[in-house]
Amino acid sequence: MHIVRIGAGATELRPAEEIGAKAANLARMAALGLPVPPAFVLPIKLCADIVSGRAHAAQHLREGLKEGLAFLEGATGKRFGDRRRPLLVSVRSGAARSMPGMLETVLDVGCTLDAAHGLIRATGRPRLAWDCRRRFLESFGETVLGLDPAAFAARIAELVDAEGVANDRELDGEALERLAAAEQALVEDRADGWLEDAVAQLEAAARAVYQSWTSERAQTYRKLQQLDDLLGTAVTVQAMVFGNGGLASGAGVAFSRDPSTGAPRAMIDLVLDAQGEDVVSGRRTPDSEDAVARVLPTIRNELGVVLDRLEREFGDVQDVEFTVEDGKLWMLQTRAAKRTPRAAARIAIGLVREGLIAKDEALARLSGIDLASLVDISLVSAGTPAASGIGASGGIGIGRAAFDSEGAKRLAAAGEPVILLRPDTSTADVAGFAVAAGIVTAVGARTSHAALVARQMGKPCVVGCGELKIDTGTRSARLGEITLCEGDWVTIEGDAGQIYLGRCQTTETRPEAELAEIAEWRSQSCGRRSECAGASQ
Repeated sequence: MHIVRIGAGATELRPAEEIGAKAANLARMAALGLPVPPAFVLPIKLCADIVSGRAHAAQHLREGLKEGLAFLEGATGKRFGDRRRPLLVSVRSGAARSMPGMLETVLDVGCTLDAAHGLIRATGRPRLAWDCRRRFLESFGETVLGLDPAAFAARIAELVDAEGVANDRELDGEALERLAAAEQALVEDRADGWLEDAVAQLEAAARAVYQSWTSERAQTYRKLQQLDDLLGTAVTVQAMVFGNGGLASGAGVAFSRDPSTGAPRAMIDLVLDAQGEDVVSGRRTPDSEDAVARVLPTIRNELGVVLDRLEREFGDVQDVEFTVEDGKLWMLQTRAAKRTPRAAARIAIGLVREGLIAKDEALARLSGIDLASLVDISLVSAGTPAASGIGASGGIGIGRAAFDSEGAKRLAAAGEPVILLRPDTSTADVAGFAVAAGIVTAVGARTSHAALVARQMGKPCVVGCGELKIDTGTRSARLGEITLCEGDWVTIEGDAGQIYLGRCQTTETRPEAELAEIAEWRSQSCGRRSECAGASQ
């Protein structure tokens, strides 16, 4: 089976239909000379064979992984599972069209106990090594073994409480070693030979990523987005770079323009001392811009240059994932950004004015949007908000409160508009997103996978509302001193990130100047088609 190599002077450019959009764009970044960790790709065509258990699928998978590992070891000078210079890898999904957060990822694969000790020898950082070990156990346990994330969360909470610290980011290396041992005890009865066998870990992780194609949330998303013609996912195996190596490191997501409003300014979220899933899962609120500027003063400027270059290369607004390892920027992904309908119109106009795309291309991108219904909705005399968070997707949402997807679907079935309030922005809630008029979460970032999905669906979304405390047992929540019960009316303002009780009055305005400019493009396009038709007669 032919694998595709990326980085280390061996980049092969292949279409997204073969290796998925994620890997195809990764290869384009590497070809541009941007800092991309070396990777290899198992193709989409293997997905159906693995899912259906066809003859020779397992052999083809093993052969591809063996060939790819040899490439990564040569490119990095490290060895997979080694006791001295260990190579760890991420195992990521990627269909021909972007499906943010719907398919699986496994990080830190290859982090056996030998490899953890090898990381300590290679870096002199016990905390990094044991953090990678426990992250691997959590990622593998949840994704490959199907264990309940609550079991791992309970171990973390117990240790955080015992150590008297605020969260797991404040645990030292010795405490993280104990955490890794406690989490290992959760998976040992299902180890089946993989726990200390790096190659077995990799094969199991690759299978799990392929199998995630058939998950309920992935199938629901494809149905909602009319992506049923997609054939499967590729699997990208990439050398790990470590954003969890201390406060000179971190993981983040950035947009070359604001995907909620269309404003021509970069939007960057970074979590210091973290790995990528901390950001895109929505489980952590990013560090402030002041904190990032203080610790990593050059990163914002570097990212700005990269974002501008990628936008010009792809001719569209880009959504990138990146890692900072000891102050060095690494690019892990780029894709066309999901955007709200009103942002789509403003972005198209901006790209045309800047000469990045032609007017006909802009019209093609807007073809799926009902421009006649495009309005800006604002609140009228709303009063003081009950709580505030971070605006993740613009617009006004008014509906009855629901605290899980089942509650949201039940209220929607009764003909009620719904505001879905959740502890975090899990993409497992995609069915609830589909019926909701708006989404609120207690933690998370503007750049989490689920916030991306909310923008794509045109739903107002507020994240990082620390005052929101949800009690799933009583189907209620607290907003500061106020109790909110299921079915109570709520209004959210997705630009300012504000939450109001009750049904607020709104007013609508049409972006007349922007709509007039787009109408002029259409008139010019029709005129050109008429001239061409006349010339051909």
